[in-house]
Amino acid sequence: MENLNFVAPCLFGVEGILADELKRMGIESVVAENGRVLFKGDENTLAKANINSRFAERILINVGEFTAETFSELFDNVKKLEWERFIGKDDAFPVNGWSLNSTLFSIPDCQSIVKKAIVERLKSKYNVGWFSETGSEYRVRFSIMKNKVTMMIDTSGEGLHKRGYRRNSNDAPLKETLAAAMCDQARIYPDTQFLDPFCGSGTLLIEAAMMAAKIAPGLNRYFAAERFDFINEKVWQNARTEAMDKINRKIEFSAHGFDIDKNAVELTLANAQKAGVKGFIDARVADIKDFKVPDGRSLTITNPPYGERLLDVKQAEELYKTMGEVFVKQQGSKYFIISPHDEFENHFGRVADKRRKLYNGMIKCQLFMYFK
Repeated sequence: MENLNFVAPCLFGVEGILADELKRMGIESVVAENGRVLFKGDENTLAKANINSRFAERILINVGEFTAETFSELFDNVKKLEWERFIGKDDAFPVNGWSLNSTLFSIPDCQSIVKKAIVERLKSKYNVGWFSETGSEYRVRFSIMKNKVTMMIDTSGEGLHKRGYRRNSNDAPLKETLAAAMCDQARIYPDTQFLDPFCGSGTLLIEAAMMAAKIAPGLNRYFAAERFDFINEKVWQNARTEAMDKINRKIEFSAHGFDIDKNAVELTLANAQKAGVKGFIDARVADIKDFKVPDGRSLTITNPPYGERLLDVKQAEELYKTMGEVFVKQQGSKYFIISPHDEFENHFGRVADKRRKLYNGMIKCQLFMYFK
């Protein structure tokens, strides 16, 4: 199926990173917007983006966009869209979505209206009075922002941050897509010596190792669109084969994790095993005050505990001070630290060479970069 429009939602601050990634895949008509990236393609594009994207939260088919200020306008415009292009007469099509700063603010009412409009459209196309919805499932999603409605079909199923390796996590896990974005900003190479002194469940270590070895993040998971009738299973087979062919395990990359919590260290190693990158990763119990930067080139990326998460603000500030003392400024050593604390640099003791605004869930953070 050609001429499909896609929407890839992403964390705020990651739009440009995701857009660049999609362009590197050879995907066309890529446009970054606030909190999402738009692009075009066919079913091969759909499979490639799902399997290979490290930064997208989902891949959605954009069925259509319009403006609606009343339920009547919402119904009429949804009914005009070509739902029969995707949804068969026996297929299921549950509806959910969200609305922000719009006159149509009642989500349950919007869900009901959208469902009714799709039903009426499909009734007229298939000449049936009711739908059993026993076939393949096409999850319909809507977004309404300032009365602009986007109608979509979810092709991913579970969010793309769920790579499949993290069955368990510590108290405050870093989302895989955010960890990957941090690694992208720091630039991971096949010979990188990578360190994380607050490794937690190992997300940064694992994402860095997968990036270095060119292991596609979605290679070992299932996607909702694999049950879509209009996509031949060979599309998925070809996309997975292409991704497998790019893997390179003959690299000198090494990742070293440290954490004061023994359980976190064990969790890191278990997750690395599930991700298939344990050969690149080691972890051990260690306190931040004992952290030492190795000789030669090294890259430290970390997500230290902070006031809104595991420590109170005073404890977090003391931690930042210790980090500033052990993250010594020396030739070849680079440090990338994410924190929501506005005064991080003051407590760390050095002004960052560069900063980038990112969101850890709903918490606004800065990625502080020290590389000079």
